Amino acid sequence: MNKISVTSDNIFPIIKKFLYSNQEIFLRELVSNAIDAIVKLKTLIKLENLYDIIDDFKVKIIIDKINKTLHILDNGIGMTQEEVNKYINQIAFSGAEEFIKKYKNISTTDSSNIIGHFGLGFYSSFMVAKKVMILTQSYKKNASSIFWSCEGDPNFIMKEIEKRDRGTEIILYLNDEESKEFLEYDRILKLLQKYCKFMPITISLSSKSKEEKEIVINNINPAWKKNPLQLDDKNYLDFYHELYPNQLEEPLFWIHLNIDHPFHLTGILYFPRIGKRIDIQKDKIHLYQNQIYITDNLEGIVPDFLSLLRGVIDSKDIPLNVSRSHLQFDTSVKNISKYITRKVADKLDFMFRKNREDFQKKWNNFKIIVEYGMVSTQNFFDKVIKFFLFSTLDKNYFTLEEFREKIKETQKNKEGKIVFLYSSDPDKQYGSIKEVIDRCYEVLIFDSPLSVHLIQKLELSYQDLCFVRVDSDHIDKLINFEKKEKPHSELSEQEKQNLKNSIQHYIMEKYKFSIQLEDLSKKDSPFLIIIPEYLRRIKEMNFTMGKDIVEKDQYYQLIVNTNHIFMKKILKETSEEERKKMIQEALNLTLLSKDLLHGKNLMDFISKKLKDLTQE
Repeated sequence: MNKISVTSDNIFPIIKKFLYSNQEIFLRELVSNAIDAIVKLKTLIKLENLYDIIDDFKVKIIIDKINKTLHILDNGIGMTQEEVNKYINQIAFSGAEEFIKKYKNISTTDSSNIIGHFGLGFYSSFMVAKKVMILTQSYKKNASSIFWSCEGDPNFIMKEIEKRDRGTEIILYLNDEESKEFLEYDRILKLLQKYCKFMPITISLSSKSKEEKEIVINNINPAWKKNPLQLDDKNYLDFYHELYPNQLEEPLFWIHLNIDHPFHLTGILYFPRIGKRIDIQKDKIHLYQNQIYITDNLEGIVPDFLSLLRGVIDSKDIPLNVSRSHLQFDTSVKNISKYITRKVADKLDFMFRKNREDFQKKWNNFKIIVEYGMVSTQNFFDKVIKFFLFSTLDKNYFTLEEFREKIKETQKNKEGKIVFLYSSDPDKQYGSIKEVIDRCYEVLIFDSPLSVHLIQKLELSYQDLCFVRVDSDHIDKLINFEKKEKPHSELSEQEKQNLKNSIQHYIMEKYKFSIQLEDLSKKDSPFLIIIPEYLRRIKEMNFTMGKDIVEKDQYYQLIVNTNHIFMKKILKETSEEERKKMIQEALNLTLLSKDLLHGKNLMDFISKKLKDLTQE
């Protein structure tokens, strides 16, 4: 009995608790090692002219439910007794590192495909197995076949055995209760499809205790590894559905990533139809390292806004910790993130310039991704602002510069800033929109959850612009009205004060609106309920952060049109009860038009109207 060369007898508990955060990782690690062994042999065939080795290279996973074992077999390079001692018994070594050092003339492409760290990766098997056996035969003709066995402690058995076929077989004797799930065919199939779906050597799964036929798990030449010139739209769409079998909807378009310097990265990113949703994506971007699935948590590798995309990124230059489950961040990761951001911006710019009409048709389905990027990533904002599209009520599209040019002479406020009027809900804001349209002003649609953040960003970037929602005040106050004669008040100051007192007395019973008297046109409504632009933005910002420190009613202002004929009727009414009814009736109609009449107040209003209709 020999002892494994480690620094502590507690190495196995450490592996189980700290190096691997997820039990199922063991299968990925063992299959990766098997793939590595075959890739090494294929490389050696070229380097050492071993053309007598002609084989159908393959990794096999076999479930033996009767004996409670899981077998991982490859017909790759195999190991000699010395190599077993080095790579298994001395856990700290990396087989791939040693191999690349030995063969310095190996090409960059070949070396990038050698993925195995046949040391700690192998020991992940003890997370699920009470005993692990290795049966291995080196490709070297004079080497003996080796048997190795260990039961999860520093003691092991190693000896020569009868000659076997070239390659390595790992046999896991699974723990009865803790790991019996890994004897289930469907469970192993699901794990292989998750981690090994695009590994570069054929992988098959079979079971000794079931009648399932041996099936091939993986596509060894996925679309992202191919030259884009070899692919057409159908190839890209087929690969999308291979990645996400449950996705019925087609993506809008895609970006093929391919760079070799200063880092190596390939991949395909798909733009799904997002609309106005910023949901947590079920189907996320997958990170691969040399075709081995690593994670779908790409925080740090792609900016947050690109997490709304789908697809694959594959890079050997993204550093991972020992279990490959968590990313390590350094300069190369930052550079990769910048590259991906730039490629997305360049793709959108190219689409806009090549076929603007088609770009506009797709725009609303992915606009929110662009908005998210603009408010969160300055470099992205600087690139896409040139083709970001603003939509008007009648569905005409303008870039910022195009729209600025269109309205610069007609839509300015008293400070001289160009006013971009917008609506977030044309149905709810119809009354205000009608007043704006009647004056021949242009109105944009800003109806995304990120609109308020984007507006803040735009105003900071362009000091000569301001964005104002159409219902944030009377239109004649939002746009400079100097060229037209402004209405004069038909009420005395005392009449105005009496009017304000009467209305305020009733308002304070039910609402906490602030009241403001304005000398508007006789054609304007008697009452106008607004939320000033700055207050509404505070309200929306607080809402997105999950807090609202101000009562809802305190955001609203009630503007009283002193020139409306209704105000004189209120002042002439001698009965306080009748005056109250008049104010209540007009106010309820105004609240109803703003979708602000709810609950008991709404039911009382409806009941009164029905009563009035049925009175004889």
